[in-house]
Amino acid sequence: MQSVARQVRCVSHLGTPVQFRIAATSSRIQWQCQRRSASYYNPLQWIQEKFAPKPRKADSVDEKKRSEQEKQGQQSVFEAAVSHEKRPKTKSTETAPTVVKKKATEHKYSTANFKISHRKLNMIGRQISGKPIDHAIVQMQFSEKRATSRIKSMLATAKLHATAYKNMDPSKLIVSEAWVTKGPKQLKRLEPRGRGKFGIRVHPDSRMHVILREGKTFEQLKKEQRERRLRRIVSAGLVREDVPLRNPARTWQW
Repeated sequence: MQSVARQVRCVSHLGTPVQFRIAATSSRIQWQCQRRSASYYNPLQWIQEKFAPKPRKADSVDEKKRSEQEKQGQQSVFEAAVSHEKRPKTKSTETAPTVVKKKATEHKYSTANFKISHRKLNMIGRQISGKPIDHAIVQMQFSEKRATSRIKSMLATAKLHATAYKNMDPSKLIVSEAWVTKGPKQLKRLEPRGRGKFGIRVHPDSRMHVILREGKTFEQLKKEQRERRLRRIVSAGLVREDVPLRNPARTWQW
């Protein structure tokens, strides 16, 4: 009897841990599955899906009521504004007024300060002053002076700005005025001399300003020049009808 009871005790003692182990392993697997599923689940995603705006389903009964109220004029202020926005926009036959750019009379432009004497630059300014813009550019293109390349690019830019921004006629543009000013800062350096003396060397910089205005074209100037030269012709066999006679002779000479 003692042996039988001892065996039953052992079996019962061995059976409980087996059940406990099975339960422990199953709970661990379940907890791991829950943890894995929780890792894939994002609460922010749930909030976005829950509160995301969705298209409202149109109700036929409500649409009929609103259409009847709109016909009778019994809508509220907000419903009337919404219905007015939903109406298809009709194209108006009226054309938009055209904006006309105001035509300017002159255009001022200048170069930047660069290293050159104002006396040398003033000679170039007197060369282009009073000439049509195209002829001034040609003069700068074939000149042998060092600063003419900078002046040529400045004149081309001034012509482009006057035609694009101020609506001026490029064929009538002339360099009406051209003047030169000294730069704000002129570098001064020491110049060593003999017997331990020194002088001061000035490195000048200056800039050129121009004003473009509309004037006579080159063809008009050539025509006027030809007319002036024809007026100066004095010949016995040439009779000019455009000039009145001065000191006319008498009809009878006896």
